[in-house]
Amino acid sequence: MNNMSLLPTRIVLAAIAVLSLTSSASAEVRPFPRSFRIENVKTDGATIYVRVGGKGPAVIMLHGFGDTGDMWAPLAAVLAKDHTVIVPDLRGMGLSSYPSTGYDKKTQAQDIGRMMDKLNVDKANLVTHDIGSMVGYALAAQYPDRITRWVVIDAPLPGIGPWDELLKNPLLWHFNFRGPDAERLVRGRERIYLDRFWNELSANPKAIDEATRRHYAEIYARPGAMHAAFNQFAAFPQDASDNKAFLAKGKLIMPILALGAEKSFGEQQAAIMREVATNVKGGVIANSGHWIMEEQPDATAQAVRDFLVKK
Repeated sequence: MNNMSLLPTRIVLAAIAVLSLTSSASAEVRPFPRSFRIENVKTDGATIYVRVGGKGPAVIMLHGFGDTGDMWAPLAAVLAKDHTVIVPDLRGMGLSSYPSTGYDKKTQAQDIGRMMDKLNVDKANLVTHDIGSMVGYALAAQYPDRITRWVVIDAPLPGIGPWDELLKNPLLWHFNFRGPDAERLVRGRERIYLDRFWNELSANPKAIDEATRRHYAEIYARPGAMHAAFNQFAAFPQDASDNKAFLAKGKLIMPILALGAEKSFGEQQAAIMREVATNVKGGVIANSGHWIMEEQPDATAQAVRDFLVKK
């Protein structure tokens, strides 16, 4: 039962994933290859922490909540053999800066566009997950000539397809869980908050091991981190408006692989992307919940690589 069009509640649970939190490296989190270097790229109002390695056609990988760019380490090791791999932490997450504004996905996409400029990357493939896919759509819509192929993994798009139905479901209380009192409730309890997403949105909660959970909880306990996280959610209404404006200008035409996790968005991921793009291939990562790189890293890496190298 992986067709979310038949199970609207699944869509809801998968969207909760979009509220999950992502972060950076601890001794037990799989490291990037030693050949990777770190760049701190200044954009308009933010400093973006970026991992760069490999050689060949560029591929940019954007994380979501519940992980930072560290989630992509297994895939980076595979792709760096014949790609230049670029893995930023998004504004307000991981080791990037936590500015007071700019959490709409249009602005965050502009961060990535400026990062590309400063790294002298004219065109790139794109791989995105969760909130990173929301930023990915804003990136591809604003810079369509700079994105050659896009793998979008397990996430809805604000204002697109089933979005309005998602917002009606009480399971999505966290979309509006923000403000000073919410931050006081979560402060010092970041692990409890994040465990909810890891446990409820995975096919196998044990796949997100203790070291990984501890690592990400420590990242989101940093001063300002949860405030920035809540601002990601607060931007959803603006994101929905921006996405409708992007779509009004026409659908994306670059090749897109839409991967849904079997226990999350499943085949519905491709249906969502066909709302905004003309050249969409669907796929499902079997035996996985939302946390695809933790739950099924090898299968995900194989699917991504096969698509990116396809002629």
